[in-house]
Amino acid sequence: MPRGVSTRVGVYFGLLQLVFGLTWVGYVIYLPQLAVRAGIGAGIVGWLLVFDQIIFAVCDWAAGVAVDRVARVVGRVGTIVAAVTAVSALSFLLLPLVSRSGAYIFVTLIVVWAVASSALRAPPLALLGRYTPDGRQPWVSSLFVVGAGMATASTPFLAGRLTAYDPRILFGAAAVSVFAATLSIVWAEKALTRSVPPEREAPTEFRIGLLLVFLVAVLLAQVGFQIHSSVNAQRLFAKFAGPGDLPILLSLFWIGFTLVTPLASVLAKHLGGGVAMMVGALVAAESACAAALATDVVSLSIAQFVCGAAWGVVMVAAVVAAFAIGRHGRAGTAAGALFSVIAVATMARIALVTGHADRVAAVASALPWLPVVLWLAAPLLLVPVLLRMRRVN
Repeated sequence: MPRGVSTRVGVYFGLLQLVFGLTWVGYVIYLPQLAVRAGIGAGIVGWLLVFDQIIFAVCDWAAGVAVDRVARVVGRVGTIVAAVTAVSALSFLLLPLVSRSGAYIFVTLIVVWAVASSALRAPPLALLGRYTPDGRQPWVSSLFVVGAGMATASTPFLAGRLTAYDPRILFGAAAVSVFAATLSIVWAEKALTRSVPPEREAPTEFRIGLLLVFLVAVLLAQVGFQIHSSVNAQRLFAKFAGPGDLPILLSLFWIGFTLVTPLASVLAKHLGGGVAMMVGALVAAESACAAALATDVVSLSIAQFVCGAAWGVVMVAAVVAAFAIGRHGRAGTAAGALFSVIAVATMARIALVTGHADRVAAVASALPWLPVVLWLAAPLLLVPVLLRMRRVN
């Protein structure tokens, strides 16, 4: 496959993740306001987000498996993805319009949106894994990952600004943007198939046990990320800076992530996804430890930047490793499982905060060190995965 084709398609899928990620950010910011209109208590909003993540976890894996089956039978999945996305976009568009119609209609529409939005996560990544040659997979994976990361990075800046606008305007713009961006997936799939025809052989090398151990390692790493980035970072910076400085300081993690993620593809290409993921997790653990021990804002800022860079390596490497495990017809299953694990980790963090468990003294004292422990444990689980993959290959 020519590098230009893989780059164009990778950039497109990265932009698709950016657009969808911004949609999720807007949803989270506006949900409390819309829930009140629907007659849902403020204390329930966090649990609605937990419910969303449960749906994502189930539907992402199901979507990945479905992509593999459809691709083997029909050959093309782009049109189906675009059609399902149309349902997702319409549901999202209607959310602020039906918020005054009652809780049941509002929550039902959320469920429809959450289920249909699974078409925007695992299926695009599965297409990259199915058609992109091994040598190009780290590069296109980095482009895919950086799009999602940039959306998350915008959260501190958008949180205090979006609510000044009518949600109907922003939800409408987001829905139209997502649908318009997704229409190009048919072009992207054609570009990939013209460059490299998909493999038609049976998935003889797929090992469910290997995938499950890998997913546990990813889950540990993802929970560490959720705790460090969304819970610990703000509390650590609050020791040395005022609320007005927090958005800039919190963005240092994502600046490191965005700058290093494309470069992480080189590391993943030469070391392999599993080894690169181990290296990234170990560096992330060391930088998280440095952040917990920081005595001033400068040292904490440096630690956060390095941690973000290391996390970029982990994410790119995890995608590459998932492709390797799911090669020969199981790219969708592996990609869907990866997104499911991310949803489970996100759900755990939201439940922790919503249930106020992070305010329990014993838990609060352990939280700064939990990412360190989890990021050290994840590489240990990857060792048998790497050994098994080498024997299989």
